[in-house]
Amino acid sequence: MNIGIIGAMDTEIAMYKEHLTQIKEVYYKTLIFYTGKLHGKEVVVVKSGVGKVFAAMICQYLIDRFKVGMVLFTGVGGSLNLKLEIGDVVVSSDSVHHDFDATALGFPRGKVSYSKYRFFKADEKLVKLALQAKLAKGRIIKGRILTGDQFLTHKEKKKNKYLIEELRGDCIEMEGAAIAQVCVINEIPHLIVRTISDKADGTAVEDYNNFFPVVAKNSFEIVNWVITNIKATGKIYSVL
Repeated sequence: MNIGIIGAMDTEIAMYKEHLTQIKEVYYKTLIFYTGKLHGKEVVVVKSGVGKVFAAMICQYLIDRFKVGMVLFTGVGGSLNLKLEIGDVVVSSDSVHHDFDATALGFPRGKVSYSKYRFFKADEKLVKLALQAKLAKGRIIKGRILTGDQFLTHKEKKKNKYLIEELRGDCIEMEGAAIAQVCVINEIPHLIVRTISDKADGTAVEDYNNFFPVVAKNSFEIVNWVITNIKATGKIYSVL
């Protein structure tokens, strides 16, 4: 069984490629999948690109082509939780599409119309394991990931108070819930790991550009810890 590791951008997967052994490249259209071993486990690392469509497409291809048995999504995000500082990490309790809005039809915000899907719950064992990781700087919390095809700053956050008041988000980003939806429907365990690169405030763009390369390391450290501590029995990986 392979473990799928997805990051939206090159910087978010660079450290995984550096630590892979027996690395090989598999090409699909414009995408490159890096197969190899990390701490003795078979993994497939890929850059999805930005946004929900890319993320969902890549995740489904990982499941179909590489038969991954779990998916770990790694990278950075903006804070919606006032207690979080740049460099802190949110591991997903669950995730939701904050920009899916069919309220005019009577559906709650974030609920996929005419379906049972709204909040996509992460695998509890993976969450528990991730929370046991140690960081040189920064803390780790369990929280809700909000996903949408927008990069939000202070102006948009103030305008869209539902992000906190209604959806109770801790972290906002652009891919996680799409990955989660694919995994939940395919019954594949998943976890989203997001290091805070900005506070979605008046300095969001500047902070994102300045801190992105640095804080992506914290996401790597947690995913690396998770993979190290996953147990391998034959071709089956489990979280005890």
